[in-house]
Amino acid sequence: MKSYNVCLKDTAKTFTKRLFYALFDEQQMIEHEAYLEKTFLKVLDKLSVDNAEQIWSQFKDGLPEIRRVLDLDAVAFENNDPASYNLQEIYLAYPGFHAISVYRLSHALYKLKVPILPRMMSEYIHGITGIDIHPGATIDESFYIDHGTGIVIGETSIIGKHVKIYQGVTLGGISVAKSLASTKRHPTIEDNVCIYANATILGGDITIGANSIIGANVWITQSVPENSLVTYQTEIKIRPKKNGIR
Repeated sequence: MKSYNVCLKDTAKTFTKRLFYALFDEQQMIEHEAYLEKTFLKVLDKLSVDNAEQIWSQFKDGLPEIRRVLDLDAVAFENNDPASYNLQEIYLAYPGFHAISVYRLSHALYKLKVPILPRMMSEYIHGITGIDIHPGATIDESFYIDHGTGIVIGETSIIGKHVKIYQGVTLGGISVAKSLASTKRHPTIEDNVCIYANATILGGDITIGANSIIGANVWITQSVPENSLVTYQTEIKIRPKKNGIR
């Protein structure tokens, strides 16, 4: 019977946690650097990946740039959320920022063509935050997620600068077929777009133009021009209660 090394799920979980800590704390990097490299090489050996040491070196060299971009993301959180009191709160207590951090780490490994490990990292943080960002998605700087639970961002999604996304948003594919694996299946979101709660945007040829606002609960399967406001309207009636009706 073939072994699939499912115990690597726990290894990936611990690796991801310590990597996240080390990215924002120099002392943690000093303490965990040897563990991180050893564990990374062990995982890639289990996954039958060649040149693991070279990949680790390239990944490690890219960590300062990942940190730079994440610091911009944190500022976007502070600037957009009136409930935040300071930057430290963003780093320590915001699930959206935690999810973006692990996404940016896993995306770097995805670009280095590391198999499976980026997905294990993204599924670990998905389980904690309820935010599902595929490591293959392309997300520019100053990205802000408010609340976040239920967000799904597909593999070929492209997101520009200064984009805001609220809970329950889906950037998905309009159809599911294995034959589409190598095609762009998910939307492109241009700069300065705000997407409110539970909006669903589907399709690889869909573009949401810059500076647009996508209202809550909308379902979009066609492109939206720049500077647009898209809303879903429903009729809500409020009337006095009749006697005996609760």
